[in-house]
Amino acid sequence: MNVEVGFYGVGMLLLLLLLRVPVALAMIAVSFGGIASLLGIRPALGIVTSTPYSFVASWTMSAVPMFLLMGFVAFHAGLTASLFGAAKAILWRVPGGLAISSIFACTGFATVSGSSIACAAAMGRIAIPEMVAAGYRPSFAAGSIAAGGTIGALIPPSILMIIYGVFAETSITQVFIGGIGVGLLTALFYCLVVLGFWWLRPDVVPRNSAGTFGEAGGLPAILRIWPLAILVVLVFGGLFSGYFTATEAGAVGAGGAILLSLVTGKLTTHVLRTSLLETLTTCASLFIIGIGASMFTRFLGITGLSGFIGSMVAGSELGYVELMSIIVLIYLVLGMFMEPFGAMLVTLPVLLPLLKAEGISLVWFGVFVVKMLEIGMITPPVGLNVFVIRNVASNYVTVVQIFRGIVPFLLADILVVAVVIAFPGIILSLPLLLQ
Repeated sequence: MNVEVGFYGVGMLLLLLLLRVPVALAMIAVSFGGIASLLGIRPALGIVTSTPYSFVASWTMSAVPMFLLMGFVAFHAGLTASLFGAAKAILWRVPGGLAISSIFACTGFATVSGSSIACAAAMGRIAIPEMVAAGYRPSFAAGSIAAGGTIGALIPPSILMIIYGVFAETSITQVFIGGIGVGLLTALFYCLVVLGFWWLRPDVVPRNSAGTFGEAGGLPAILRIWPLAILVVLVFGGLFSGYFTATEAGAVGAGGAILLSLVTGKLTTHVLRTSLLETLTTCASLFIIGIGASMFTRFLGITGLSGFIGSMVAGSELGYVELMSIIVLIYLVLGMFMEPFGAMLVTLPVLLPLLKAEGISLVWFGVFVVKMLEIGMITPPVGLNVFVIRNVASNYVTVVQIFRGIVPFLLADILVVAVVIAFPGIILSLPLLLQ
């Protein structure tokens, strides 16, 4: 009977989501109603009052506002503005150099910001006008930036990975390290897409070069990234050497971003106030979703639904490839309609027990699920990165044109997912090496 209540709860949650009820409120309402129907109103009220504190007052969760503050300060103080210029100067001889430079600039931006939206917005403002002026087809230029922005959540620090690590009770540092391989692999596949169009479709990616090293910006453009380089070495040197925990690395990163902004003369009252406000509002939205997911996990645990589904899948004798294909399909569908945090936290209570039963590494799955969620950031009809690019490049492209430009990069993403499923060591080898 309890399992039936669990199925009813999942069905009600899906119905509320289809009705566009916010994810957090939908999970809290379903969890409260389900627990009240099974145990009574007093236990349900007890869980409602205890869960917010037990979730938010976690030492590990304190890494979220710290890494967010680091990213927002670096962005608003202009520490990341030089990334595209530096990448352009370094890659001035490479075919399709502007597009490839934008992809590598996104990768660099990802080292100080765990947000793909912020990454796409920052690079879109800088790179798209220059790419269009150089003869790139606007849809392809916009598509490359929207896709490149997804690397923002794969290269640490990643807010999605921190939230995942808390829920999965696995090492956030190991998930961070595993994400580097997939982030770089994604960047490589995106660059191959650009090179393919440069070779086959010069009407899309022009064959003209930047001219000379000096015209591309030269050594001064490369040297301008020194504050960001110091910040990255400080945070990740301490994190990956084991000197910092993920939480301590976030605090050091936030303090380092503020100090470097002060040293470069770019820290103003407006920058600090804006960064703090955006950190607070982002944390509030993330934490309320996390509270709802924590309550939903308790509800499913009480009903026994997670264990029932795990037993059912084990009895069906699904192979590794079949199981992962089903999970890929689930996240592709959810990515079309839900934002990443909601999609992840709605599914983890059901999938985590199943993955444990099947012996699948939770570190590997953490990186894998973030990759799947980021694909959802560029899939229609609710590809958030696409609408961000539309806002910053409205003079050049429409939403439909951006989605058309996204297609080759989406195909590259599917290949990356297939490679990661076939070769788990791409994710696991580096964490094992540094363990």
